Amino acid sequence: MSLNQGRDVVVIGGGTGMPVLLRGLRDFPIDLSAIVTVADDGGSSGRLRSEMAMPAPGDIRNVIAALSDVEPMLMNLFQHRFKQGNGLSGHSMGNLLLAAMTSVTGDFYNGIKEISRVLNVKGKIYPIANQNMFLHAEMADGEIISGESNIPLANKKIKRVFLKPEPVLPLPEAISAIENADLVVIAPGSLYTSTLPNLILPQIGDALRHAKGKVVYVCNVMTQEGETTGYSAADHVQAITNHVGEGCIHSIIVHNKPIHGPVRKLYAEENAEPVIYDTDRLIDMGLEIIEADIIDHSKQMLRHDTDKIAKLLFSLL
Repeated sequence: MSLNQGRDVVVIGGGTGMPVLLRGLRDFPIDLSAIVTVADDGGSSGRLRSEMAMPAPGDIRNVIAALSDVEPMLMNLFQHRFKQGNGLSGHSMGNLLLAAMTSVTGDFYNGIKEISRVLNVKGKIYPIANQNMFLHAEMADGEIISGESNIPLANKKIKRVFLKPEPVLPLPEAISAIENADLVVIAPGSLYTSTLPNLILPQIGDALRHAKGKVVYVCNVMTQEGETTGYSAADHVQAITNHVGEGCIHSIIVHNKPIHGPVRKLYAEENAEPVIYDTDRLIDMGLEIIEADIIDHSKQMLRHDTDKIAKLLFSLL
């Protein structure tokens, strides 16, 4: 029996939290797959989307960087962002390469596969869909906000998010990866604009419910202004359940150490506070609660610790 047999791990998400998990997991003896949101519409990604009618490349680029095994200089080049130049300013080299490869191969997913091969990516990377899609939010007061980058700026309570144009069809390979995984990890990240855009496709919700392995949600450590102000851990799970339905999450990983000092004040300036995990509500939801110190205390900003979270997730296998 090979080391990898029976150890298929799928990570779903986007934003800054997902690469942290992937960097740690890539060195374990597992078959790793990443299913990544393509709903971003800000900055370089947004410009390429509107000019080339392609899915957003930014989150895919960061996942490629996390899973790539090449010389540091080549990765610095891939992640380089141009600071000047008419038309180039603000674009990252990796986004431009993904746009070029999409044009060369005629298909976004094929472009990702080719760049993954060139950059020696460990694992498989699936965009949640192979088409250009746009995230919208219905606010509690009934207003509809269009565009991933605009939703937090409205600074209103979000009732639900949805995608247009309909139907958005997820990659069949992504569905199959979820259903056959031994562990499915929903990565931390902006709840409504990074996490839920992947989960709200009906086929993804069905795949999570039918997954043969455990589905674990790595909860955010801090709330986010404009998205999850005042949210507890159970509120995060409830938002996912409201969109996707019951039975799609089995376990939740929560940070269990107090957050004090300068870092707490830094986040308070952004109206963010630690996510409290309300044990009784989580248990009532039927969830297994996994408590651990999962942040990197050496960083100025609060980030999940790559090694700690990877070891914890691997132990669940």
